[in-house]
Amino acid sequence: MQKVIVERLGGPSELRLVEAPDPTPGPGEVLIAVRASGCNFFDALIIAGRYQVRPEPPFGPGAEVAGEVAAVGVGVTRVAPGDRVLAILGYGGYASHVVVPEGAVWEIPAAMPFDQAAALPIVYQTSYFALQWRAALEAGESLVVHAAAGGVGLAAVQLGRAMGATVYGTAGSDDKCALACEHGAVAAWNYRHTDWAAEVAAATGGRGADVIYDSVGGDVFERSLKCIAFGGRLLVIGFASGHIPTVAANRILLKNIAVVGLHWGAYQQHDPGRIDQAMRALFALYERGAIKPLVSVTRPLAEAEQALVSLHSRDTVGKVVLVS
Repeated sequence: MQKVIVERLGGPSELRLVEAPDPTPGPGEVLIAVRASGCNFFDALIIAGRYQVRPEPPFGPGAEVAGEVAAVGVGVTRVAPGDRVLAILGYGGYASHVVVPEGAVWEIPAAMPFDQAAALPIVYQTSYFALQWRAALEAGESLVVHAAAGGVGLAAVQLGRAMGATVYGTAGSDDKCALACEHGAVAAWNYRHTDWAAEVAAATGGRGADVIYDSVGGDVFERSLKCIAFGGRLLVIGFASGHIPTVAANRILLKNIAVVGLHWGAYQQHDPGRIDQAMRALFALYERGAIKPLVSVTRPLAEAEQALVSLHSRDTVGKVVLVS
């Protein structure tokens, strides 16, 4: 088998494609012949040693894969050899074969291509948890999605539309704004050239947005407080800007707003049943055409470095996927 590893912590240039013995599944485990591996922003952080998951080198990045079941260990009943599946793992997904616990594997819809399957788990799970359970988004409410052309952003736009919300977006270019509108936003604003907080206020008749989905942090978080509705919910998803914001509690009190965090990965430990529930809901939405992962770039495993560089530079939209 082939796998991408980092032998010492650092940037994407430390990644190496190596040959390794084929793994064997143990009891309760599934061996997957990987056809596609999803790339995420945090993959670059884990190889730099700046993520909450900190394996010792050598190890490989990659937390989501799709492919075919090659073999199963004793006691596995969830899937069988030949099944088309996706899986979520802590790391090591940039490989031609992976072994994953049975509970982290799901059979995918028959019509779902492997690249879309690998692009779905983390960004759509994150956005579904945030909008459905943390913000309790309701039909008819207004939703603003920041970084609306990225992986989690586009997932949030599509899911917000599927839930019946009026969706608005912000992004860093006019092309990205147009893409957000193609996927369900009724309007999107270039945050580099537009006072988007004023635009949100105007678009909502001065009321502000009921829910704001912020994966950026920094100044975006601060300005979001200016255009959130009375009783609104501000979702803290991440800090792609590199700046972790703070908020004076009196601002939360005066507008009766809720600042709601979502660390999706923590549910794997604290409430894994929710992940299974969300995955089945996402498959149902996919099968009825309500959501569709956008894969903008595919590269072979040997080009994992270039994939992460393009992702980290924010030159891409949707998801970047490695194929093997």
